[in-house]
Amino acid sequence: MGKEYKEDRAELCSSGFHACGYPLDVFFYYGPATSKFAEVDLNNISEERKDNSKRVGKKIKILAEINLQKLIKASVKFIFKKVDWENSKESNTGNRSVSANTGDYSVSANTGNYSVATNTGNCSVATNIGDYSVATNTGNCSVATNIGDYSVAINTGNRSVATNTGYQSVATVEGKQSIAFASGYKSKSRGELGCWIVLAEWDETFENIIRVKTHKVDGKKIKPNVFYMLENGKFIKSDE
Repeated sequence: MGKEYKEDRAELCSSGFHACGYPLDVFFYYGPATSKFAEVDLNNISEERKDNSKRVGKKIKILAEINLQKLIKASVKFIFKKVDWENSKESNTGNRSVSANTGDYSVSANTGNYSVATNTGNCSVATNIGDYSVATNTGNCSVATNIGDYSVAINTGNRSVATNTGYQSVATVEGKQSIAFASGYKSKSRGELGCWIVLAEWDETFENIIRVKTHKVDGKKIKPNVFYMLENGKFIKSDE
């Protein structure tokens, strides 16, 4: 960390230093449970491009290591910068609200309770702050997130993230190379085969997270489309 490195040539997938502009694209190359990630400065960048935001440069500086939560936040920030705010954003502040978008790089946001935020475009964000709410995305490389209690975050697109921080909430993913991240007390997550689930365990005071663990939905230890909770450091199937 903090070091700079140089190479004479920068050729995509061949030489030089590689990085992704959109943070979730890194999961196309590296699994979230077996890799470390960092924010970097990439310079002398080649004009070469392929299917995603991966770029190559002759010079790189490693700024800081980032965890999964920061990676998700950076992905949301990246998408917000891409949004056509005049045509794509829909936002509500009242209870029992619904916001929906069908375009790429869109944002659906609700702050009231019992609300629904949904997107069908790629690289989009659906977010709820209120309790008993639902955030859902069907596009690839998207983020569905809830902060309120008793809420549901769902993604069906590939390389996407569903995340919940509220009490007894649910995160589920169905697309390939996606992550279901549930960090609230007594929350649960599930995913399709090949996806990843991330769960947090709290202490008896319900005030402190004592551990966070992640595991690939491998069909052996973690079964596909089965909800899991984290108890005593172990992944336990949820009865509900």
